[in-house]
Amino acid sequence: MSPSAPSLTDRLEAAGVDGYLVDADGEDSNQYYLSGYHAPDDFVTLYADGRVSLLVSPLEYSRARTESDGDDVYDTTAYGDDEETDDDPRVASKQVTAAFVAAAGVDSVLVPASFPVSTADVLREAGVGVAWDDAYALEDIRAVKSDAEVEHVAAAQDANEAAMALVEDLLARAVVEDDVLVLDGDVLTSERVRERVEIALLERGCRLDDCIVAAGPAAARGHDSGSGPLEANEPIVVDIFPRDIETRYFADMTRTFVKGEPDARTREWYELTVEAFEAALDAIAPGVSGEAVHDAVCDVYEDAGYPTLRSDDGTQDGFTHATGHGVGLDVHEAPYLAPEGGELAAGNVVTVEPGLYEQGVGGVRLEDLVVVTDDGYENLTEYPRDLRVL
Repeated sequence: MSPSAPSLTDRLEAAGVDGYLVDADGEDSNQYYLSGYHAPDDFVTLYADGRVSLLVSPLEYSRARTESDGDDVYDTTAYGDDEETDDDPRVASKQVTAAFVAAAGVDSVLVPASFPVSTADVLREAGVGVAWDDAYALEDIRAVKSDAEVEHVAAAQDANEAAMALVEDLLARAVVEDDVLVLDGDVLTSERVRERVEIALLERGCRLDDCIVAAGPAAARGHDSGSGPLEANEPIVVDIFPRDIETRYFADMTRTFVKGEPDARTREWYELTVEAFEAALDAIAPGVSGEAVHDAVCDVYEDAGYPTLRSDDGTQDGFTHATGHGVGLDVHEAPYLAPEGGELAAGNVVTVEPGLYEQGVGGVRLEDLVVVTDDGYENLTEYPRDLRVL
């Protein structure tokens, strides 16, 4: 059974509904978490009366019976009637879902924010009440990781550290020619580094959709992946966030490298960022709000004279993002170390990633992945945290 079941029962009772319904493919994290099943096509998972039931196509039926976390698995053909469903198969699939829910004796369901409007409309036409889970109950349940889930994230982070070590090796072996890094006779670019990172992670059972290898002005632009030749004497921000192919859990880590000699400004930025990083770690504990952790970081930067989004909500320079976010089946999920961030709980896995930036110049960032424990935190990251000068 899905690990969400007991907590989800309490949420359904509080909302006054009979069940929780997800209509999505297996790439959807709520779907995978509730069903324990991955499929490329959409399928339906219903949680009601303490049981998880899947409605899948005939193609998926036999595999879902053996691989999913479902207590019950049903074939869509059991709920389709040519005289009662639409000629358009896209509409008919929604009507089959309504028949499935009705057959389960469920009169009302809570659904996630991503739930299709088309399915909701057909359910309502069939007399099933549909309410949006505006409290994000399933996401909040997912935020508290089991020991097994923490191990999944830690394993992905181990692979991530190996990939970061590869980046450091590439930069260390590069030579400088006219202020540009050259490796094995060819210019070393952001794209070339990302390609090597992707290969290294695949060899360790992880998938990478993208990663950041950003230098110069690109390092100051949010989520700019970086492009073109890497240059000497300037900070290179490397942010890698792979997903384990088997478990589907993410990791996340950032380090800042300099090939050559960092200037005084870079060293000052990085020293402050380490101070802010340590202030965040000192603040992390169960019951402490994500906002309080974020405030600890803002205090460090503001005391040193740098703007933050707390002191200037329109700034593009200084500390220009949240302190951290949850990591699990999504690389960005609850809880958040940010303004309005709620209370942390043991089992939360969060990033801690302060940084300083100046548009048109560049930036620095440091990011580890930690799990909140009963008495503080455990850092899942072992990679050196100093400014990596090569």
